[in-house]
Amino acid sequence: MSRKYRKTRPSVSESDVLPTEHSPELYSPDSIVASIKETADKLQKDQATRGDLKILDRALKELRYAFKVFTPYRKQRKVTVFGSARTLPDDPAYQQALQFGRRMAEEKWMTVTGAGPGIMEAAHVGAGTDMSMGVNIVLPFEQEPNYVIHKDEKLVNLNYFFTRKLLFVKEVHAIVCCAGGFGTLDEAFETLTLVQTGKRDPMPIVLLDTPGGTYWKEWESFLKNNLLKQELISEEDLSLFHVTDNIEDAVDEVIGFYSVYNSMRYVKGRLVLRLHVEPSSQFVEQLNDEFKDILESGIITKVETHELEKDDDHLADLPRISLLFNRKNLGRLRQMIDRINDELAPKNDEEEAE
Repeated sequence: MSRKYRKTRPSVSESDVLPTEHSPELYSPDSIVASIKETADKLQKDQATRGDLKILDRALKELRYAFKVFTPYRKQRKVTVFGSARTLPDDPAYQQALQFGRRMAEEKWMTVTGAGPGIMEAAHVGAGTDMSMGVNIVLPFEQEPNYVIHKDEKLVNLNYFFTRKLLFVKEVHAIVCCAGGFGTLDEAFETLTLVQTGKRDPMPIVLLDTPGGTYWKEWESFLKNNLLKQELISEEDLSLFHVTDNIEDAVDEVIGFYSVYNSMRYVKGRLVLRLHVEPSSQFVEQLNDEFKDILESGIITKVETHELEKDDDHLADLPRISLLFNRKNLGRLRQMIDRINDELAPKNDEEEAE
């Protein structure tokens, strides 16, 4: 099988991760702000407790400021790196995260972490301040912003884990997990759950071991020997993540996902995949044959840009395919995206010369 050349395409992300289900005129910023105000008024009518009001007030303030920080970088590809805050610089895992952050910066991707020490610091050291963003949690122990992102304008400090976890997944295009404790495992499983249930669009999820390490290999074995064996997950769900101990393999998994595939939207109930390469009619027929099990009805077709996608004008010229997806088999959808990338990605220049 010929090796594909993975184009990084670091600055052609969609501008908003929310699905375009309805006309923008019906959900204009003004109407949404009015709805937020109406909800706030109802809290007073409900006689909400002071504690409940404080939670809502703090969460809204945190997210408003965080969105303000992330907005200038929305079209820039970003990867979140999770891992232990306790990992020391002489640990192989620290060096692995550092090298990964450096490689992603070389590919013009930004690196987002929890802004703390350990793996988070390592990934930022590798990426450098200009290519780093931080989402720090305020804790009474362990967590102070690392020296790379400390006082940088791309650092957000949060009080709540739930607002922080939202940003980790919403604002990025890939997740890489190094070894870590309860928090890292929680983040890995939540990300998988969101992608598996369709609450987050498909994206690369890489579990990165140290060279020869077994942390994530044993985790994967647990899933296969328990969850899969007891039919608590499906075989296709294993396609949602990738376990490796090799930096270049991890980088290829991340940027390769976007070598042909760009993004997806639901438009009038149909799933639209935006691509960087025009698929042939013959290849679309192959997709219909290989992935008919994920269709609610009808067939996969090539389509033009819909007017409801005008919020992403910079992607208007991209080729598209459309399908009535059953919104259930997300593992199979990931397999179809992989199939598209493998088929349509340009070949390595050296191989073409041969």
